[in-house]
Amino acid sequence: MRALRPLLIALQFLTRLPVPLAGPPEDAEMGRSLLWFPFVGLLLGLLLFASALLLKSAGVTSLGGAAVLLTAWVLCTGGLHLDGLADCADAWVGGAGDRERTLAIMKDPHCGSMGVIALILLLLVKLSMLDALLGRQSPASVLLAPVLGRGAALALFATTPYVRPAGLGAAMASHLPRRAAWIVLAATFGAAALAPGHGLAMSAAAFLALFLWRRELRRRIGGTTGDTAGALVELVEAAALFGAVLTVS
Repeated sequence: MRALRPLLIALQFLTRLPVPLAGPPEDAEMGRSLLWFPFVGLLLGLLLFASALLLKSAGVTSLGGAAVLLTAWVLCTGGLHLDGLADCADAWVGGAGDRERTLAIMKDPHCGSMGVIALILLLLVKLSMLDALLGRQSPASVLLAPVLGRGAALALFATTPYVRPAGLGAAMASHLPRRAAWIVLAATFGAAALAPGHGLAMSAAAFLALFLWRRELRRRIGGTTGDTAGALVELVEAAALFGAVLTVS
């Protein structure tokens, strides 16, 4: 059971599932939990895919189904990554190019106008992409998006310095087994790219979003934080869905 604690930690951290965990996690377990991020994404994707099939069999319209799926998506994650996106949007605008001010704004628990705008736009993009995919009978695409999003978060932690000296993310970053992380990443993105249907397009879009966001993070704050990793998950998921829509027949 102890060997499964990193998986339980990842489930507890990334979802709102009632996961039992005896005692506080150790730093090494926090680091290893990152290796399970893509698997948690797979579980979430399977749940969304099964829901999409049920909605289709019930005759729900594509827009109605998209709204239900998006709501379930947010509820299952507790809006964790959306919170990171909102914090980043506020910080990037309010920080005015200043590293320390940007980091300070990200720690502010209040959500500003730019954060609200970012959330609305992101949710609208996801809703429209889901509507298009369900309308074109491509519900399987919702399975890959959460996998790629959480795989991208693992890639960010594995390749980018963590700029806050303390906190949950710092323990994860400093105790991440790098060699195992590269194996997990190769398996995740390789399997996603080879998946039938839109796998290659979704993987390419996800990689582009990861590359651009990481480059921006290095330029603005010199590395990553928990909020920026959460924002990346949302950006990659949206990009992956967009890649699927572009290639759907």
